[in-house]
Amino acid sequence: MPPLSKLPLSPGARAWLPVRLLLGIGASVGVAVVLVLVLYITDLGLSVWDRLAQRGTAFWMLYLLLLVLLSAAGIYGVLRVMRLGQPASRSRAVAPVKPPDEASLRQRLEHSEAAGVAVESIRRELEELQRRRAAGEIIVAVFGEISAGKSSLVRALLPGSDIAVDVRGGTTRVVTYYTWTSSAGDRLILADLPGLNEADGTLDQNARDEALRAHVVVYVCEGDLTRDQYQALRTLLDLGSPLIVALNKVDRYSEAELAQVRLRLNERIGEQIEVAPVQCGGTEEVTRIYHDGREESSLRERPARVEELRRALQRYLDADPQVLDALRDTAVFVLAQQKLDVAVAQHRRERADAIVQGYSRKAVFGALAAVSPGTDVLIQGYLGFNLIKELCALYEVPAREMDMQRFLDLAGNQIKRSINLLLALVGNVFKAFPGMGTVVGGMLHAVVYGLIFESLGKAVARSLESRGDLVSGPTLRMFEDNLSEDLEARAKRFAQLVWARQRDDGSGGNGSTPG
Repeated sequence: MPPLSKLPLSPGARAWLPVRLLLGIGASVGVAVVLVLVLYITDLGLSVWDRLAQRGTAFWMLYLLLLVLLSAAGIYGVLRVMRLGQPASRSRAVAPVKPPDEASLRQRLEHSEAAGVAVESIRRELEELQRRRAAGEIIVAVFGEISAGKSSLVRALLPGSDIAVDVRGGTTRVVTYYTWTSSAGDRLILADLPGLNEADGTLDQNARDEALRAHVVVYVCEGDLTRDQYQALRTLLDLGSPLIVALNKVDRYSEAELAQVRLRLNERIGEQIEVAPVQCGGTEEVTRIYHDGREESSLRERPARVEELRRALQRYLDADPQVLDALRDTAVFVLAQQKLDVAVAQHRRERADAIVQGYSRKAVFGALAAVSPGTDVLIQGYLGFNLIKELCALYEVPAREMDMQRFLDLAGNQIKRSINLLLALVGNVFKAFPGMGTVVGGMLHAVVYGLIFESLGKAVARSLESRGDLVSGPTLRMFEDNLSEDLEARAKRFAQLVWARQRDDGSGGNGSTPG
């Protein structure tokens, strides 16, 4: 065999030839190793099978069962490892929020009332629910935007009723109730609600609340839903309230267009929601052309088309009335809970503001009353600790003394970076007071302490309200922002307080310094 250099190959091919030979040898060795492993595993398997065959049937069945269990455990372990490798947000399912029940709601109501929260409106809500339960009324709320045709629809369902309808819209200013008996003899109450998105929007909340109190909601629209209309329906859909969408003025659509609109509505609100095309009647202009070319226009009543809506309502009425009552009750409990949440939040904001202003004044007077260097540091530290403690108690947030002290230490470090700027600004503020003369250091420090306590207290209250905890980082950032917000006007307010106090005491303050 000629040497490699003598073979009739190109220089590039000759350079790659040793590599190819090594790859070929490696592939041959690999195939040989695989064949040996296959033969060994085959021999081992046949040997095991022969030994199992010599045993009883019960033994090798138990052996196979053990193999299956071990295999299943291995597969489970692999899947577990793969799942642990995924992001936590994907592997952790969010538990659905459980709707409130009457017992827990009343318990929370008593607790809030004892804390000083105004709960009269929530109590009236539950009393109205009790009245409707006792009356056994089935209420259907006709709901929708202004000028969608709600009152016209009620008139079509109740021919002969005296119902005001105005083309300008906004005719319905209050909730109006009408008694209606269906074709099957079921007696129910139609509630004609004010339209959403009026010019001033004052009736929107009343309409939404009454829709939540109803057994069935008929939402009236004239086509595909706008964003505002979809948001209005979202609360009802999330609560599972029985809902029918009444697509009004269907005479404007061809059959193909109507099918497209219904398809689009089903895509937006879900196929489980019924869409009932309706025509609420009214008048239409008709032009008659005579054989001699004369034209004559007149108005005539447009026939109402509400048969599909009647059938959809009847299907709900034929269902289990206890289910309708339960859905209505749940919606009312959610409504009452939302009102209670708003009342509690408002009460806490007002109390938090009073606490913060109270401690700010104490900080001012504490700085003025300090009798020796360093005593104001002790006074302000005590006040700061109790300020945070009271705010945590107000928001029912457990806070350890160690955590509160650590937060105050961090806030103190942040204050040191701003103290000179605050003192300079307060000094300029005092110069605007007529006849003030020389401002002693204690007066400057008192105003600075008032600014610090007010800014710190507001930051802590905001953190407790929004996060449900005292989180140091975000709270300190809010504290820094609060400290510079509307600083001159706030400094003037505290300076007036200090000046009035000093004038009453007839003293000029002292020379204590803030820590």
